[in-house]
Amino acid sequence: MSEMRQFRLRIRYGKEGKCAWLSHLELTHALERVVRRSGLPFALTQGFSPHMKMAFGPALPVGVGGAFEVFDVVLSSYVPVDQALESLKACEAPNLPMKECAYVDTASPAASVAFSKSIYEVCLSEPLDRLVIPSVVTVLRKGKERQFETQDFLADEPRLTEDGFTFSLVSKDTGSLRADAFANAVLKASAEDAGSAPQVTAFTRTSLG
Repeated sequence: MSEMRQFRLRIRYGKEGKCAWLSHLELTHALERVVRRSGLPFALTQGFSPHMKMAFGPALPVGVGGAFEVFDVVLSSYVPVDQALESLKACEAPNLPMKECAYVDTASPAASVAFSKSIYEVCLSEPLDRLVIPSVVTVLRKGKERQFETQDFLADEPRLTEDGFTFSLVSKDTGSLRADAFANAVLKASAEDAGSAPQVTAFTRTSLG
């Protein structure tokens, strides 16, 4: 028997408001429920415990929102893009708006590995006069410290905005520098330089590339 043809639908959505505080696992469960409620003909994995064929874009730290996040779902039959988006939007959860979708080749990289660059925007309670970028960011995880050379992970030079600052990071096979760890290190270094630190009022990933 020939293998049934499948279709990979890539959905762009937003992670807004209170949903910014969802863990990555909680987010994946919420998105799976949206797909189930939508009635789209999603494909299942094989084996004793079949589950929906999905792939999710790079995880966000808890507390960081996303303006244009991505996930893939594999469908067992073709559904026109406009119809698929309408079905998803009709079932979207609060603060998880479904924005657009398109089919991608099933042979192309899945959403989980397709995007190596993330752009972030940090809004502050008061503007900074200048940014101080630390050369090394130390991250403590599971009781162990790991140091990251910031220039190895910066895609572009961070820059000031009217409300705060923006920066872009790249992920690597050997590991990734967490956006919240970098932003906190920048604020700490900038505060030492200025004498005081403003509060973060919003922290958002604005795009993936």
